[in-house]
Amino acid sequence: MTAILPDVSLTERSRSLSPLEWVGMQGIDLPVLIEEGDYRRELHARVDVQVDLPMPHTKGIHMSRLYRLLDGLAEGKPLTPGNMQEVLAAMVASHHDCASRNARVRLAFALLVKRPALVTPKLSGWKSYPVTLEASLHGGRFTLQASVTVGYSSTCPCSAALSRQLIEQAFLAAHRNATTLTPEQVAEWLTHNATLATPHSQRSEAQVQVELKPTAQDLGLIALIDAIEQAVATPIQAAVKRADEQAFAALNGQNLMFVEDAARRLINGLAISDGEAHVHVRHIESLHPHDAVAWGRRD
Repeated sequence: MTAILPDVSLTERSRSLSPLEWVGMQGIDLPVLIEEGDYRRELHARVDVQVDLPMPHTKGIHMSRLYRLLDGLAEGKPLTPGNMQEVLAAMVASHHDCASRNARVRLAFALLVKRPALVTPKLSGWKSYPVTLEASLHGGRFTLQASVTVGYSSTCPCSAALSRQLIEQAFLAAHRNATTLTPEQVAEWLTHNATLATPHSQRSEAQVQVELKPTAQDLGLIALIDAIEQAVATPIQAAVKRADEQAFAALNGQNLMFVEDAARRLINGLAISDGEAHVHVRHIESLHPHDAVAWGRRD
């Protein structure tokens, strides 16, 4: 005869009688399948999951129940708002004996996407985009927010103006006594002197958080990343040859931006999201030992 195993979470009372807002686990490894259009890839996610514990005398929740229910997000079917809502509802139902009413889950993973080079045909490379999904079922209301981080390059407009001034002054000093100059002479001077001063550029990052519709068929992550990269216009590149590097330099020159410019571009460029969008941009300064940052929101 098999002995009944004790469950002290049910048979013992907590010595300190207090309800708890959230109880659960963090850092669970889970494979998740992301499928959006032509994109289909299984990725490694780290998952946090919790339910509330409103009954002050209940000693603890059933962690193993939450862990097993996470398989509903990892059984080879694409991750969607719908199945995330189903799993949260099942977690609440699994803790009826704890009177739990709310549940939440957070998934963090890197979305790996192959991107083509700017101009070189048949050249591409892999880029990794950090993604966080935060879903909650609170008082019967389901919400899902997606946050993505996209790297880009930013060239300082002030530095560019100062550099142009130095080049202008050097050109005038070199040709002060010239009465005529051919285009070829100007081009030759520029070849040797146009980099007398160069504006500073730096790797930068945009973090955008949007609320997803519960009825959406997929998470829309690729479309969101595409919208961000189009808005900033200078996304960092994976595979490049010299022609691609030159094209990237041209993009930077045509898209000079302060951190404020980048934040406003993103706010105005996120037409892909119908709901509220939060933007945080960071320019990892090459001039200063500190970073330039900006936040913005689109209601």
